[in-house]
Amino acid sequence: MGTQKVKLAVIIKNPSNDDEFLLTKQNPPPKFNDPEYDSHQDSVLWDLPSVQLSLLDGPLSSCQVKIEAEDNSLLELLNQFDLDSAVNQILGQVGLEKTTKVKWNFSKVVDEPEFGPANPAKTVYIVGELETHDGKLEDCCKWMSIKGCADLLMEVKPSNDRIGPLVVIGLLNESMQFSKLNIPPTLRSQEYPPGVKIVPMRSRTTKPFHTTNLVVFVPGASYNDFGGDNFVASGDALIIDPGCSSAMHKEFSFGMRCAFVLLMGSFPSWGKGCVALLMLLSIPSKRCAANISNNILDTDDWSLGYIPVLGSEEICIGGQRLRLISAPGHTDGHVALLHVTTNSLIVGDHCVGQGSALLDITSGGNMSDYFCTTFKFMDLSPHVLIPMHGRINMWPKHMLCGYLKNRRNRESTILKAIEDGAKTLFDIVAHTYADVDRSLWVPAASNVRLHVDHLAQQNKLPKEFSMQRFQSTCKLSFFSRWIWEYLRSSLYIKCRRLQVIKVVGAGAVAAVAVLYSVRQILSLAWECPVTHAFFTATTHETAKPPHISLLCFQL
Repeated sequence: MGTQKVKLAVIIKNPSNDDEFLLTKQNPPPKFNDPEYDSHQDSVLWDLPSVQLSLLDGPLSSCQVKIEAEDNSLLELLNQFDLDSAVNQILGQVGLEKTTKVKWNFSKVVDEPEFGPANPAKTVYIVGELETHDGKLEDCCKWMSIKGCADLLMEVKPSNDRIGPLVVIGLLNESMQFSKLNIPPTLRSQEYPPGVKIVPMRSRTTKPFHTTNLVVFVPGASYNDFGGDNFVASGDALIIDPGCSSAMHKEFSFGMRCAFVLLMGSFPSWGKGCVALLMLLSIPSKRCAANISNNILDTDDWSLGYIPVLGSEEICIGGQRLRLISAPGHTDGHVALLHVTTNSLIVGDHCVGQGSALLDITSGGNMSDYFCTTFKFMDLSPHVLIPMHGRINMWPKHMLCGYLKNRRNRESTILKAIEDGAKTLFDIVAHTYADVDRSLWVPAASNVRLHVDHLAQQNKLPKEFSMQRFQSTCKLSFFSRWIWEYLRSSLYIKCRRLQVIKVVGAGAVAAVAVLYSVRQILSLAWECPVTHAFFTATTHETAKPPHISLLCFQL
């Protein structure tokens, strides 16, 4: 089993109404103990009672919890864990006595996709049938039917109660057949909220992540019949940010007859993946694909032109209303997408599933814009945040407040370093990220530069601090000093362990990293303005070439 986490999710049925099962109110993350942040609270989240399973230290002589299952291999899986303790914890969560008589049946096992950076988790679902119950429940529990859960998910108001992913993945997706999209068996996907498929695809992204979430609004998940001329585009399906390694290109063919492709980040990140997808949809012009991959969007070769949009426009996909949101900060043209039906917010690279986001200084990243966009997201009161890297987040306001707090703390540390005499980019990074691995100082430098710009805009920098001198230290000077510091720290660590061979390897890694980083930073000098686009391609059963059009985001 390794370090994989295994969770037990329990479906306890109402003995007086077989259509209902028990939900528990989920505990929110710890408060910040700061009124400014704690005043932003997410709405109540209801989900199946669950608990983390613990491996047994040794074989048990007897087990109180007996689970019936047709597959012996599944029983062997469960027998590795302390089920008695786990079930007793869950009974305690819902206010039932440990002696409560329950008939347990195995339901299914769901493997989480590889969102990273931690190993994917496994969830074991079991069904419990109470023999009797007096109907009284704790305040943190309530009975709910599948229809009641679906109504809460589909008739969303910004601050109403929410239904969690265990219910949707464990019960709703199969029972209500929201999706008709056939994901290749080689790819693991997650459908939450209903109608939204999230497929982590291997990509050349920034560590610690190794995948980029391909978000697909699927055909056949139609809840409302939106029509008319209120939308800038309408179609059957939407694919968001198809950036992945070339080895994954063949996996793009999901059998969709009509699809939009929306790029939320900058073209240098996603262009190749998008081109591969368009070619699979039989794009007729190789020159068009080359133009896309080279960020050249002002060509005369587009036969049907393009439609410029500014953000706040809406599109209709399979009967679902989606609203584009201008969200600069990560880049100058970054966009987010609100799934109006479920009030779910796809935030692109503004947030990540773990840790803090990197602002791309080479593509117009701006710290002031980042703060404004974060507040804009909180005003939307989304029910869930869907990032392009990592797991979804069920506590959006808490996560966004955490990002604000982290950025403000970093900015305070940077200002303190400057007030203490730091005048160069390297000195500020070394002070601010002293406890961080030296290999991460290069991407951290991007955020530091943007923080210094933000401090300058607010007139918070000391009068003796020279922005001109600071900017002159942001390229060759920074990299030369960083190389020395990286090698010095590596030599110190490796020599203490008497691993001379690894010292040479560290030098080689550093050299490669420098070449790559210098290329990224210096690309600012010749990089074209970032433009965001979504492309449409309609394929037919015949061999006719598809209809291609282009909508450009110039935010």
